[in-house]
Order: sequence, then C-alpha cells, then structure tokens
Amino acid sequence: MLANDPVTQARIDLTTALRAAARHGLNEGVCNHFSMTVPAREDLFLVNPRGLHWSEITPADLVMADGEGNVIEGKYQVEATAFYIHARIHAGNPRAKVVLHTHMPYATALTSIRDGRIEMCTQNAFRYWNRIAYDDEYAGVALSNEEGDRMCRAMAGKDILFLRNHGVIVSGPTVAQTYDDLYYLERAAMVQVLAMQTGKPLRNIDAKLAEHTANQIAGEAQQALLHFESLKRMLDRDEPGWRRLAA
Repeated sequence: MLANDPVTQARIDLTTALRAAARHGLNEGVCNHFSMTVPAREDLFLVNPRGLHWSEITPADLVMADGEGNVIEGKYQVEATAFYIHARIHAGNPRAKVVLHTHMPYATALTSIRDGRIEMCTQNAFRYWNRIAYDDEYAGVALSNEEGDRMCRAMAGKDILFLRNHGVIVSGPTVAQTYDDLYYLERAAMVQVLAMQTGKPLRNIDAKLAEHTANQIAGEAQQALLHFESLKRMLDRDEPGWRRLAA
C-alpha cells in the first residue's frame, strides 16, 4: 500500500482522533474542536466542521482554514470559537501543531470546583507533572481574537490548559501523542474524582518522585503511536467508510 501524502495523512489522523473521542465519551454534542496545522503550511490548519457529530466525520469533511477565519478548502463552515481559540493558539505557540479542545466530563468537573487541579495521586496523573497550566479567569464564550490570545498566554509554554468553568485544551506535536495525552488526562481526572468522592484525603506523591515518573513515561512515547494505530484498526473493523477522502 502506497503511503499517503502528508496532508492526506493529517486528515486521516485528525479524523481518527475525532471518532475515537466520540467512542471514548470525550465529545459533547456537535461542539468543541480538534485542529492541526497543515504540513508545510504553518499559516493554515485543519479543523472539524460546524454541525457534524464527531462520530460521522470523515477526512473529506475536515475544513482547511486560515487564521483570519477564511475557509480555504472544504464545503462546510467552521464554528466561530474554533477560529478564536485554535487559530490564535496555533499562531502564538509554534509547538502546538495539534490543539484538542473538549468539555470532557471528569476533567471539566475539576475546572468547576475551587482550586481544582490534577493531583499527583495516580500513575496516570504523574505523566502531567509540570505540563499543565490553569486559567482561573473565565471570561465567557471565546468569541474574539483577544480571548484566544489570552488563552494562549495562559498556557505559558505548557502543553495543557485547564479553563475554569469551561473545559480543557491539550496541545502537542502530533495527533497520536496529543490524543494519547487527552485520553489519559480524562482517565486521571476520572480516578481522582472517584477518589475524592470517598471523602478521604488523596495520597499524593512528592515532587521528586512525580518528576522521575513523568520522565519514565515520556521515555515510552512509542506507546502513544501504538495506541493510536490500534484505534485506527478498531475504526476499520467497526465503522466502514470512515476513511472517505472524496466529498
């Protein structure tokens, strides 16, 4: 089988993440957005279109847009907050090739409580040591470049941003790595919320051990790719036609 060109592969990867997120319960209606910069065109990005459920999106449905809100390629429109959040983060943080924004339930639950943080109490949480920024200044729905720029600044060089009373943003260099972080972030938040419901104190580890474990997990980065490829195989098995490339 011939390898796909980089843009086609990007479309397939972003579709994989969207459909997997729907299978994992990380989506919300037809809201929220996943995006990635177009290979060899840092001024453009691919993003899911307005009005389609993540479980029905194919590579052909993804929209290519620029930072000014113009649709360069695609038959659908893009929801406004996708431009104001994703375009500004892509433009302001060159490391953020992929930007995934969700209101996934357990992580979002932590954004809704006073001083909600991912605590260093489970192995899944340790991978996020010193990688999360917290935006404690909710300012309404993101409908301006200024709000997107504020979120970008709030990330402060971190990979992940918790948005108070809102949701989370996870960024990274590839779709596989970024989706893996999104998936395990929700798992870490879920176990923490369940533990908090017991009413007993969390048993956090110290900073030195958390950092050591985070480095160990980072050294096994191939796991993210293996996870992502397994998600594609499951989609091939269960959802024929998901790789459609022609409109």
